[in-house]
Amino acid sequence: MQYKAAIFDLDGTLVDSLEDIADSVNETLSAHGFPIHPLRSYRHFVGNGSRTLIQRALPQDKAESEALVDEILTEYKERYGHNILHKTRPYDGIMDMLGTLRRQGIPMGICTNKHQSAAADIVGVLFPQGMFREVIGDQPGLPRKPDPSKALRMAKHFGAAPEEIAYFGDSNVDMETATRAGFLPVGVLWGFRSKEELMEGGAKVILSHPMEIFDKIVFSDDL
Repeated sequence: MQYKAAIFDLDGTLVDSLEDIADSVNETLSAHGFPIHPLRSYRHFVGNGSRTLIQRALPQDKAESEALVDEILTEYKERYGHNILHKTRPYDGIMDMLGTLRRQGIPMGICTNKHQSAAADIVGVLFPQGMFREVIGDQPGLPRKPDPSKALRMAKHFGAAPEEIAYFGDSNVDMETATRAGFLPVGVLWGFRSKEELMEGGAKVILSHPMEIFDKIVFSDDL
């Protein structure tokens, strides 16, 4: 099978953003007198959007208060806006992989549960202009992954059938999104979750380094 487009998750797939996220949540929790968490905990807190991140980070009894979650979420987004590019960087090999795909004429996009403004800020600073045809983050009116709606909308904009798209991610949320959309689910091991989770989530291809993509997936620019 030849694939004609590539869609990527952002956090844990293209960029290592965990420390900036953890620092921003911990600063917000500490300001309210709540316990903070070690960096490793955030590997499992992220992946389902900023609101769920805050609900997971708060003490369980506090996470049941919608008003408190709203307050903490607003403060977190403000802090994260200041911290967003302190430590966040593309993973080793990502720029080489993306550059090769671009030279091959493969359309690329990002579909993430990160709130839209943060996703746009990271992509706008860390990646060359025009590298991605579309970046879709968490926005009002669009369901979060693993609902495949956002990813399928992107596929339609590319003019590619679902079975012609490879979808890359580091979590079971990503693998479920790809499976439900009819994409090839490709799991990456350099991100936040384990190989076991990716396989259980439905990964058909597993990559241990970005440039392995060209050994395991055949791309064609015939769109």
